[in-house]
Amino acid sequence: MKLQGTITAMVTPFSKDGSVDYGRLKSIVEAQAQAGVEGICAVGTSGESPTLSHSEHIEVIAKTVEYSAGRVPVIAGTGANSTSEAVELTKAAIASGGACATLQVTPYYNKPNAEGLYRHFMTVADLGLPVILYNVPGRAGRDIPVDVAARLSAHPNIVAIKEAAGSVERVSAVRHAAPSLTVLSGDDSLALAMISVGARGVISVASNIIPKEMGDMVRLALAGDFAKALELHDRYYPLFRDLFIDVNPVMVKEALALMGRIERVFRLPLCETTETCLERMRGTLRAAGLLK
Repeated sequence: MKLQGTITAMVTPFSKDGSVDYGRLKSIVEAQAQAGVEGICAVGTSGESPTLSHSEHIEVIAKTVEYSAGRVPVIAGTGANSTSEAVELTKAAIASGGACATLQVTPYYNKPNAEGLYRHFMTVADLGLPVILYNVPGRAGRDIPVDVAARLSAHPNIVAIKEAAGSVERVSAVRHAAPSLTVLSGDDSLALAMISVGARGVISVASNIIPKEMGDMVRLALAGDFAKALELHDRYYPLFRDLFIDVNPVMVKEALALMGRIERVFRLPLCETTETCLERMRGTLRAAGLLK
């Protein structure tokens, strides 16, 4: 698997009764495959991983692999703040027989020190599946220090890092300290800027809605055509911005529900956004030509 381009951080759709809607999940995977994205990530933060049971978590990954049918690489979101849980979920993803890599978030809430972080990620990497580190201090409460990322990059299975700290400078710092790591943007609005200093793509929320357009933008940037890539960035920047006026993945699911692609169902403690935010998203989708 070549980790570059647009990798969609897929939502997990729910039925009106709150159960996982596997019919809608299949439709989402189909749309992503047809749009030509370079990868899909199942049960990351955008997939509401904190509110899925272990059995659901494993089943959503397995079904995503089944529905993709080898047409698009599947990355399994199997991170946790307990190493044993991350190991259990990653083993299940391996057993599903089709996951190409695992996305491993910084352990959250318990905020381990540098050595704890190192041992945690190394333990998961030893299982054999390629690992994408996920640096998201706004969610996890701490970052992955650059020197820890450099130490981890010596492991042959630790191949990439998703940078969602809102810092373009971090891309350069990681590339300087750990040149073997592929850097992927974790922010749609910063994808172009990060690619300009060496990132190889994006793990994208927006591509749930605009997979082809996001893929085109990133491919243009990777080919060095930043002028055309910037045109797409400018066209969809309001969407990039408004997907985060409420906590992710609330707004992306609200947008997909407005477009008739999923039910407007969340699991507590996540819930519907305010009417003000909903109307703003409705207007943004209309302005982008995504909603009548």
